[in-house]
This record gives sequence, C-alpha cells and structure tokens, in this order.
Amino acid sequence: MSGGAIPRLVIAAPSSGAGKTTVATGLMAAFTEAGLAVSPHKVGPDYIDPGYHSLATGRPGRNLDAFLCGTDRIAPLFLHGAAGADLALVEGVMGLFDGASDRGELSSTAQVAKLLRAPVVLVVDASSQSRSVAALVHGFASWDPEVRLAGVILNKVGSDRHEQLLREAMDSSGVPVLGALRRDGRAGTPSRHLGLVPVAERRAEAVESVGELAARIRAGCDLQALLALAHSVPDLPDAPWDPAAELAPATETAAPSARPLIAVAGGPAFTFSYAEHAELLAVAGADVVPFDPLRDEQLPPGTRGLVIGGGFPEVYAPDLSANAPLRAAVADLAASGAPVSAECAGLLYLSRSIDGKPMCGVLPAEARMTERLTLGYREAVALRDNALAAAGTRVRGHEFHRTVLEPGAGADPAWGLTHPERRVEGFVTGGVHASYLHVHWAAEPALAGRLVAGAARVAAGRG
Repeated sequence: MSGGAIPRLVIAAPSSGAGKTTVATGLMAAFTEAGLAVSPHKVGPDYIDPGYHSLATGRPGRNLDAFLCGTDRIAPLFLHGAAGADLALVEGVMGLFDGASDRGELSSTAQVAKLLRAPVVLVVDASSQSRSVAALVHGFASWDPEVRLAGVILNKVGSDRHEQLLREAMDSSGVPVLGALRRDGRAGTPSRHLGLVPVAERRAEAVESVGELAARIRAGCDLQALLALAHSVPDLPDAPWDPAAELAPATETAAPSARPLIAVAGGPAFTFSYAEHAELLAVAGADVVPFDPLRDEQLPPGTRGLVIGGGFPEVYAPDLSANAPLRAAVADLAASGAPVSAECAGLLYLSRSIDGKPMCGVLPAEARMTERLTLGYREAVALRDNALAAAGTRVRGHEFHRTVLEPGAGADPAWGLTHPERRVEGFVTGGVHASYLHVHWAAEPALAGRLVAGAARVAAGRG
C-alpha cells in the first residue's frame, strides 16, 4: 500500500546561514498553531534542529539522510514519520545542492526533494542585495530541472523600500515571493561549538523563541499560498517504513515472552538520538526506558541493556562526574556483560575522564576538548562479533565532535573505517560497543535486534 499524497514542502537555502532553520521552525509552529498536525523532518544527520522542530509541532523530529539510510529508504521513512499528519515540512541542509563530499548530489536537499517529489521553497538572505536576488533565484531554479523551485521567502529584509525593490526584481524571475521577513534577532537561538544549543538545555527560552518565530512567520508569509503549494504534490508510490517488517529478516530478536529493559540515556547532556532507534528496540522485544545521567543516581530497575547516544558531555562534565552513584551503576552493568551501545557522547561518558573529570571508567581512555572539528560521513565495517554488530557488518555513519580520545581505539576496535580514510576506531570489550560513529539503525535494523537479543540473554541468566 502506498503512503498517498501527504501535503509537503522542502525549505531550502542557497547556503548555510540564510535562515532556513528559523523559517522552517517558524512555519512548523505557525501551521501547528493554526490547528494542523505538522510532521517535521530534517535533511542530513543533524540532531539539534529536529529538537526545535519537535517543540514547534509536538511530534518527533525525524531525519532524512540518503547517505546514512540509502536513497530507497527516504520516501518510506518520510511516510512513516508523516503518518496521520495534515502537512509535512522538511528543512534542508547547507545549500540546496550541497551533499556528501565527492558524491555528487548524494544526501543533498535537492536529492531528497526529488525523492519526495516535493516543491522547494528557497529562503534567501536578502540583507546585502536587491535586484541581484532575481539572478540568484534564477540560477537555483534552472540548475536542475528535476528540482521544482516553487517559491521564495526573502529573509533579513531591511525596510519597506528594500522589500519593494526585492519584489520588483523577483517579478521577472518567474518564481513567486511567498514571504518577506525583517531582520530581527529577538527570536534567535544561541549557538556554541557544535551548532545551536539543544532544546533540552534551554526549554523555557526555546518555547518563547519558537512562539516569536511563529508570530514573525504569520506576519511576513503567505500561509495560504504555502499550504496550497504543499497540496500540489503527487502521490508517493512507496510504502511507509515499518520497523516490524524491517526486523523480520534479522537473525536475532528477543523472545515474545522475554522483554528485557533497555535504558536509553537522555536529558540535557545526551540529546542526540534518532526516533527510529527506540521504535526498533521496542519492536525487537525490549521495554525502552529513558533516564537522565545528570539527575538519576541509578539505572532504571531491571536494566539489562544500555544505549548512550550523542550529546554534550563535555559541557556537563562536572555534573556528570558528580553523579558518582550512576557512574558506578553503569560500570557495574558493563562489567556484568550486558550489552551497551555508546556513540560519541556515550563513548566519552564511558571513558576514564573528560578534561580531567572522572567518568565511568569502563574504557581505558581519556577524553579532552580541542579546537579541531572532526566532521564528515564515514563508511565502516565491524571487525569482530560484538553486542551490536556481527563481524563483517558494513555501515555508513557520521562523525561530529571537537573532542579527542586517547587512545582512539582499543585492542578490539569497534569499527574499521574504509572511507574516506582507513583506520580503526572505538572499543569492543565484553558487551560494550563504543565509538565516535553515529549510525542510523533504520539502515541496519539487525543492530537493534542483536542488542535486544543480548539483553534478553542477560535477563534469562544466560549471559
């Protein structure tokens, strides 16, 4: 069964910094306040923007990354996330045609727009131009005839006169202006070393910011025209992604009668997670329970497996370190052989220390902040059987951090990276799999099944 014609728009920009996150989040909030069920999506691997999307809509923010998940899963994952929605809005990444390095259009906003058969609304930073905006838009509209650039929102407009000049120039472009937004820093979101500050760290302020964004969008954009554009889409022939169907071919899942409890780290220090991971864990047979390493002094009672995703442990290192009872509980669980999956922030939390602050001590490594940003897509292979992946499992992942871990790999590394560089990375010890690599489990559902099956064995006393 196909997913039908869910009304949808892609919000893109000529480059980063044009304001597409501001506009996309404001549109999500404005349409939600108007009574529509809005499904939020983000092109690329970024975890932070979807947090703002979720706040604006009340639905999980979901990622659409063609590199991590494959082009054939983009429409199914979109349809899964947008089920029951009146409108779906997809925020792009970087510039409209920017994708994975040396991979052509792969993972670009343009590619995702084509896979979704969705019209594109271009957010243009008009702060330093007038007539030139028409030439810029003409270039983007004509670059790839398969991309339907159907409208423009002019951002950072300086005055009524400036807006008039911009609109007059756009009259000859053939692309309608669907909004014009004045320069206004009041509804901005603060940034730091890895981008925007996540919602979980500033929820009260974020709620206020999103409300102000919605008000700006209502005042400056033609919501009826945007909604009409969203309804002008064809059916998508794909079936929605189904975690149960994806796991059916997997080699391992928990027995129906044994639902092991898998604890998933959350709270302000661990905000990076793909919504599909918890769905896969649940379908694989686990009871998924969140906990906050900043505040909870013990793991959830009966924990038989642990997932610690990405986030900012370097920012919260003193508070994480001060929670000695939980650090000891995590170390004890790891020592018991229970399966533990740790990505990036989780890797650091399992180390001996972050910038000298004691952590869980599960891994024989020390972490520290640096000025150097490590960023990019990776391809990797599991070098040996472990709690997360069978030997030979090939994955695509993403690295995004300013920390370094010394050493960067254990005697049994988590992954052997095969592209764009060849090196080993991460740690496998007992039931622990810890790595800097963020992997989207929708592309490899067997990872979730294997983790849950291992937790079920622990719960049954079979280790």
